[in-house]
Amino acid sequence: MASLVFVCWGNICRSPIGERVALGMAQEQGLNLEVSSFGLSDENEGFGIDVRAMAVLEERGYDAQDHSARRITQSDIEAADLVIAVEPYQVDKLRRMAPGADNVRLLNDFNPDLGPGTPLIDPWYGDDAGFQDTIADVEAAMPSILAEFTA
Repeated sequence: MASLVFVCWGNICRSPIGERVALGMAQEQGLNLEVSSFGLSDENEGFGIDVRAMAVLEERGYDAQDHSARRITQSDIEAADLVIAVEPYQVDKLRRMAPGADNVRLLNDFNPDLGPGTPLIDPWYGDDAGFQDTIADVEAAMPSILAEFTA
């Protein structure tokens, strides 16, 4: 089974949003795809999805339950078919963690409404509107991300 991984800093906001949107859209398309998410940091290890992220996911019909934040490892990167990071510096860090990995890409490079290299908004420090903007960008990018598994 093909695997898709989303990565952000703490694995409680942006990468779980990516994971849950991907799972929902893949299911709608009938794709047999393993989807997971990780953080670069271990500071939130074991935490669930941020309540604001959970709210926007559920509001749009995605499952937001049963998440436990975890840190990505070199073997996670190497085992995935596609690893999606949410900020350019994270792409660089993941590539340094797994030298030779050619499966790491930036989420918004798949977003037809944004230019290459655009980071995904980090809603953690803002208000609820930031979470709406974040999920909107994730949903805009997802058709092109999932197309990587149907080509």
